[in-house]
Parts: sequence; structure tokens; C-alpha cells
Amino acid sequence: MESQKSINNCMKELFDFGFTAVDESELDAVQQLENASDAVDDYLTRLDNLYNAIQPLLTNLKMNPEKEYILWPNRLEKIEEFETHIQNIYKGS
Repeated sequence: MESQKSINNCMKELFDFGFTAVDESELDAVQQLENASDAVDDYLTRLDNLYNAIQPLLTNLKMNPEKEYILWPNRLEKIEEFETHIQNIYKGS
């Protein structure tokens, strides 16, 4: 009997194909977890993109603190372009 258990254990190890039987509720839970993981990845990517878009602006604004004024030609157009860029990142488009 002991050798039969040993053979069964050996066979289980040899023929472990890496899957487990689950019922429908367990499958739904795994799929929801995968969907949540994808959403988190999307939000993290968008957050990184927001940071990477804003950081150069802040760096440039800090560049010459001794100067009281900033020369910024076409400021309105550039700000509107940047605003559109930030909104696209925020919306995920």
C-alpha cells in the first residue's frame, strides 16, 4: 500500500501540467482580479505620463529664480497645447 502511495505521488509530480480545476465562481474572481490588475497598470502608466509631462515645466520655471520675470512668447497657445496634452493623459486617450 505504501508503494502505491509513493507511485501515485510520483505520477502526480510527473504529470503536473500546471493547471487546477476551479468552479465558475472561482474563475469569475480570477478574471475580476486580472481586470483590476489591468486597470491599475493603465492608471500607473497614465500617472507616469502626467509626471513626465509636468516635471519639465517645473524644472524650467525653477531655472533662474533670481529673475523676476519670465519671457514666454506665445504663452497662451503653448499653455493651451499643454492643457490639451494633460487632459488627454488624464482621459487615457
